[in-house]
Amino acid sequence: MINSKHKFNRETTQILLCLIFIVFVHGMLAWIANLPEDVGVDVPSGRLMSLSFAPYRDGFSPIKHKFPLPEHIDEDLGLLADKTFGIRTYSTLGGMESTPDFARKYGVDMILGGWLGDGKEGNAQELEALIKSANAHPDVVKRVIVGNEVLLRNDLDVDSLIGHIRDVKQAINQPVSYADVWSIYLRYPQLFNEVDFISIHILPYWEDEPIDIDRAAEHIQRIFKQVEDKMLSMGLSKPIMIGESGWPGIGRQRGYARPSIVNQTKFIRSMVQVANQHGFDYNLVEAFNQPWKSHHEGVVGANWGLLSIDRKPILSLTGPVSENPNWLVHFSWATILWLVIVAAYFKKLRCFSLPRLLLFLVLGQSFSVCLVTMANFLWLTSYSASQRAYTLFMVSANAALGGLLMQRFHDILIGKPDDRRLAKLLRAVYLIFIPIALYKTHGLALDGRTLSFPNEEFAIPMLGVCGLVVCMWIGLRRFEWQTLAFDRMTGGNLHMPIDKLLACALSIEAVALVMGETKAFMAGYDFIQAHPDFMEGLPFALGYTFQNQQLTTWLLCILILSIPFWFQVPRRRRV
Repeated sequence: MINSKHKFNRETTQILLCLIFIVFVHGMLAWIANLPEDVGVDVPSGRLMSLSFAPYRDGFSPIKHKFPLPEHIDEDLGLLADKTFGIRTYSTLGGMESTPDFARKYGVDMILGGWLGDGKEGNAQELEALIKSANAHPDVVKRVIVGNEVLLRNDLDVDSLIGHIRDVKQAINQPVSYADVWSIYLRYPQLFNEVDFISIHILPYWEDEPIDIDRAAEHIQRIFKQVEDKMLSMGLSKPIMIGESGWPGIGRQRGYARPSIVNQTKFIRSMVQVANQHGFDYNLVEAFNQPWKSHHEGVVGANWGLLSIDRKPILSLTGPVSENPNWLVHFSWATILWLVIVAAYFKKLRCFSLPRLLLFLVLGQSFSVCLVTMANFLWLTSYSASQRAYTLFMVSANAALGGLLMQRFHDILIGKPDDRRLAKLLRAVYLIFIPIALYKTHGLALDGRTLSFPNEEFAIPMLGVCGLVVCMWIGLRRFEWQTLAFDRMTGGNLHMPIDKLLACALSIEAVALVMGETKAFMAGYDFIQAHPDFMEGLPFALGYTFQNQQLTTWLLCILILSIPFWFQVPRRRRV
């Protein structure tokens, strides 16, 4: 009796020590990963020269013709008054009519924009309102921009655009310009003659050849000098303003350009330094995150703001910056979820040897971290009812799969006979994830510019396969190639003809993804100008493709998910 009690206390102590050790290691790793970083020189006075201003709240969208209310504009300009000296707007209509009055109230200057599209009637109305507003508010509206990236979108031809610019110049006293990406000005040099100042967009993330954050400031200087030299070569001398520049805080990586809060802050501070050194004006994208942009530009398009859609600060213009200041909350939720799993298996864990106990607990903690990370990321980047429904579905599916995998890990590690019911459930849930993976990869192959990689959504399925292999290896104390077969890992004898078809489809889509991503780079106008020969440009495009860590992680995920479906265990003959 005494020996039994002593053994019980020893096993319980072993479990508790393992729990403390894993929590300590997890906490240390999370703390180190989110230590505040030095991201450059503070912005002088903590205020920027100008910010793009589109006061759309959650549920408001120009696509749905649901425009900002006057009280929204009033409140938002009040929030920005101590962060910027000026704002740039993109439309005079669409709920923006009261903006100059509120800008005057808070002492903020304006670069007033008129939105042009491919509709003559809409353009006429916009230009009429633009002229009227500029003349009515000369103390607030310091400059005017006619059209934004109209030529890039092919909404108007250059002659029609020039006609609109001339009409506005004749009707107002403020300097007038047109705003587009820098290469458009080089492609249509006649624009230099028509505008009072040059307004170019330099967005290193969106370049046809994406720029690494460490070279972004150098890139801005180089492009600015290139545009300036072109202007001087035409015998002109006009002010040049960077009408848009910025860096996304969340979203898909493009080549070397990786979105993050740290990188976003680093870019803004380096951009301000460059502008101060060279004495040019700039406008940063943007004041607030814009969820409606995700309709055309994906998650990355919605996350360029200094403030969130809830009007909370995302980054700081002074001092060190942490990638995830809420890491302790996420760590706590992951730990609580993990302890729930441990509590469910606590009695069964006493029969584990130390190595098997650590393996089981580490797998459980990994699943908890993945689930909390995924739930937070997907919910944060869900901007519609359908996206939120998808988030709930994926969180539920991952939670269900995680629970089934933990049971299978336990059964393998204690040598329990295969459970056919559990095997069927595992197969059913994995067969939910595989078609989704195929659909996502196919979409990425076709649109390699805006869609995000679903790495967070498939972390548990991928780690589950790895965990099953390790548990089988430790449980069987030997390794066989047949161990990699899905039906062997799950404990079933359910191999179906569709398995190899799924594996083949995943492999084909992986190749298509690489080809699609590479093609997306090679199809860019500026890329073609820099590398007109196909064979010369191919290595550069492939380099951008494989430097994308999010892409290579997804390729690895696809590979791991497909491997078990390639292998087949011969069916047992009935006697």
